[in-house]
Amino acid sequence: MTTHGAPTAAAGPLVLADISGYSTFLRDVAYEHRNDAFAGGNVPHAYGVISSLLDGIVQRLVPPFTLSKLEGDAVFVYATDDSAPRGQALLDCIGACYADFRERVGTAHTVWPCACEPCRRIDQLDLKFVLHAGPFVIQSIAGRDELIGPEVVVAHRLLKSRAADAVGQAAFALVTDAASEWLDVPADGGVPVLEECQPSPPVSGRAFALR
Repeated sequence: MTTHGAPTAAAGPLVLADISGYSTFLRDVAYEHRNDAFAGGNVPHAYGVISSLLDGIVQRLVPPFTLSKLEGDAVFVYATDDSAPRGQALLDCIGACYADFRERVGTAHTVWPCACEPCRRIDQLDLKFVLHAGPFVIQSIAGRDELIGPEVVVAHRLLKSRAADAVGQAAFALVTDAASEWLDVPADGGVPVLEECQPSPPVSGRAFALR
């Protein structure tokens, strides 16, 4: 990793797991509970459930990947060696993470007493993945290791991809050709996609439905 703040060149897979519908869900919950939430330090139960969902994602992905950081509704992980699963094992890892997410969403109401309309819509939350790969730099900033570089930017821009339209659902894993080559991901079952990532060149890959 980094030494005394010196940047370190690295390369490997970059993985983002992003909760779809997160911002709208918390906004609606905050509005519904505008008279009883946050007053006197009260926090809506929805926030605890979201924390549980993010924690579950981290538990499933780390290891084999290394946690870079949490980014609101997304978990960003990476690998710099051969520890990352490859081929079908990688897809199985993503599938297990998604299955755990759905189970946590499905059981949320058993530990969550609120029955208001926005809170009941937690079932509409879903999970998508972006898998990319390439060179990047690990730089110590304010005491934390941060990943920087063009491929890191591309991975994050792909969160806005049209892969959901390609597979016909919100739950998917978008695997770029760079990630497929790096991790030997089989193409079977994937839908070809081409994404604009200006000012970078278009990125091609395959989208895999997760349900």
